[in-house]
Amino acid sequence: MAGYPLTAVAETVKSGSTCTVRINGTATTVEVVRDLTVAVGDVLLIHKVGSLRVASGRLYTAALGAVPDVPEPPPEPKPATVTGSLVVPAVYTGSYRDSRWRTDTTDVVQGTYGGYGNSTGVAFYGTKPRSLAGATVTSARVAVRRARGGAYAAQATTMRLVTEAVRPAGAPTLTSTTAGPNLGVGTTDVSFTVPTAWVQAMVDGTAGGLALFDGGGSPYARYAGRGAYAASFTLTIRWTRST
Repeated sequence: MAGYPLTAVAETVKSGSTCTVRINGTATTVEVVRDLTVAVGDVLLIHKVGSLRVASGRLYTAALGAVPDVPEPPPEPKPATVTGSLVVPAVYTGSYRDSRWRTDTTDVVQGTYGGYGNSTGVAFYGTKPRSLAGATVTSARVAVRRARGGAYAAQATTMRLVTEAVRPAGAPTLTSTTAGPNLGVGTTDVSFTVPTAWVQAMVDGTAGGLALFDGGGSPYARYAGRGAYAASFTLTIRWTRST
């Protein structure tokens, strides 16, 4: 049987499948194994099985009356929890358009402009998020800055989760969708919230980047890449782990 054994004195005979014993000064009903006969005063061996206490046998040759209770051991201490923060700069920022990666800018661009194709702006994070393997992400944010391009007023972008952790040869693989930054030209948000489940996927190794992409190509918006803004799409991860 599971649990720590202790002794207790029977206060009643067995009735049905139970009897009453005294444990730590408290009258307690316990289950009794099927073929065990219990007399008042018997010293019983008690095991804890899940939430049940079970009398598994009688000790000594006869009922001895009251004996000191053997106290139950204290509960196991809860595991300690540690928390921390990890800053992950983007290893690459850029845009994919017209079946190729642009070489003229590191900006993260969403949308269509000037007759060109629909851009997908991407930030990749490499392997650093995976250094937290086994931890639970509690929050995540990125730093973003709207660059010149498109309407000066705030433009609502669409953020996508990217499977690859480094730039692939072809188009990035886009999965989940959420509302992206909504900034006017020249403004900065150093703590734009990213879904914790997305960053947990990066920690677990099933995702690796963030993108701005709208299937209709609108609105057009440029976000400064690493070449123009050193903190571009830097990811800050808050995490917790049991030790």
